[in-house]
Amino acid sequence: MMNPIKQSSFKGQATWSGLLFGIGLMALVDEIIFHQLLQWHHFYDWDTPFIGIMSDGLLNAFGLFALVAGLFMFTDLRRRSTISLRQWTSFVFIGLAGFQLFDGIINHKLLQIHQVRYNVDILPYDLAWNIFGVILLTIGLMLLYTGKRSRGSN
Repeated sequence: MMNPIKQSSFKGQATWSGLLFGIGLMALVDEIIFHQLLQWHHFYDWDTPFIGIMSDGLLNAFGLFALVAGLFMFTDLRRRSTISLRQWTSFVFIGLAGFQLFDGIINHKLLQIHQVRYNVDILPYDLAWNIFGVILLTIGLMLLYTGKRSRGSN
């Protein structure tokens, strides 16, 4: 039987691995689609274009670091055969949602460092952005809950 302390640390590592991977993935999706391809905004829009592009680079670096860190942790857990893929996937969805909702609520509305898009009616964009985050969070919590429930019935 596995040491309970080690089991607990592996669960924590699985949680952080999924969260980091999800946060990093969503940061990169946001950066690639909305910042680079559509060019709707920069991470920080209230200065020169140089600062906007530099802030995008920092967001890219953060997203890539989080994604790679999450993958390294995941690989270690897989090597040790101490991970539930369902639990890990639930935390990936929670991480995706965490980034999306933090960006939509904190960055867009509270700090106002950028908006989803400019020179349009912003309400539909804000609603779509945050509703998508809530959907991702719901999926993550449902996976986590149903995984715990099915483990409890065995």
